[in-house]
Amino acid sequence: MDTENNSNPLYDGGWTFMETLIVIAIVLILTSSVGFMAIQYLDKARIATARSQIDSFSIALESYYIDCGRYPTTEQGLAALWQKPSVEPSSANWSGPYMYKNVPKDPWGNDYEYLVPGQNNLPYSIRSFGADGREGGEKNDADITSWSD
Repeated sequence: MDTENNSNPLYDGGWTFMETLIVIAIVLILTSSVGFMAIQYLDKARIATARSQIDSFSIALESYYIDCGRYPTTEQGLAALWQKPSVEPSSANWSGPYMYKNVPKDPWGNDYEYLVPGQNNLPYSIRSFGADGREGGEKNDADITSWSD
């Protein structure tokens, strides 16, 4: 005769409530750690993208300088790399566009800051204000600039 729990009408052979809670807790822990790692990866990718875009702007600015004998003014901005500036001083030798696409926003959706003259006695400076869109900050909120690594 079968003496297992088949005689107990409350036993249905499924998982207990406690077993179900433990499995759910394990799944949540694994999911949250994967999500946390994905967010960290995305943050690093955004920072790398901003650095790469700033490097691309710098290359385009050097081409602009070779053609025009000067860098675009702060007022002309990085848009001068895509379309001939309409703001004085005129750029008679402008041979652009110097970029394949219009100047993108930074990876957080903000405009890059472009200044002439630049920081630290450089001819120009380009800066993304990071995730918070404000000067300064740490980690993901830190500024990404053309004048430092």
